[in-house]
Amino acid sequence: MYKISSLVIVFGAFLLILSIINIANANQVNPTLVRAETISGIASITLITIGYLWTEIKPKPITKVKLNGKEGFELCDELSEDQRIELAWGSKQILTATAASTILIYWDNRVILRRGLISKEIFEPGEICNRSIDQQRLISLVNTELFPGRDEFDSVLNNLPAVIVYPLSKRGLTIVGGWSKRSFTNSDEKWISGWSDKLYILLSK
Repeated sequence: MYKISSLVIVFGAFLLILSIINIANANQVNPTLVRAETISGIASITLITIGYLWTEIKPKPITKVKLNGKEGFELCDELSEDQRIELAWGSKQILTATAASTILIYWDNRVILRRGLISKEIFEPGEICNRSIDQQRLISLVNTELFPGRDEFDSVLNNLPAVIVYPLSKRGLTIVGGWSKRSFTNSDEKWISGWSDKLYILLSK
């Protein structure tokens, strides 16, 4: 489907260019030529639009980025049994049910969980994380290349293509990194938000 839609767009653009060249080189412009060029132009634009719509309906398949990290599961020993069970269960669900490659939970100025592809770098919240806490809202970086402050997530995992940041009230953060650009859906965001709210209640006890 993607190849066909690309060919349709190219063909439509080619016809439009030919129409422009034709009327630009005409020795005499008459009503018949104008009508023909108008029909040709409309047909070309229609083909381009159809090709674009096909691309939107079934976009190019998303490919995973090769991330440099080691599979791991680090969990704070000082948590209660209930908290440890919830963190283990919830993080596993996020990693298996969404496009997540890594998850980090930051609570009361320390990292209490790392899972998936992880690094040994010390994590400190930066501008984007602090904005999420200040505004008490989810921040989704669908393509980290477009955000100058993306470097603050290199300590989670280097060169993450997509990141979700969700505040645990004023006391912490849930940070989830994706495998590719635009990898998280609205359902993924709702699932991460809902689980984080539940986690906040448990960690606050």
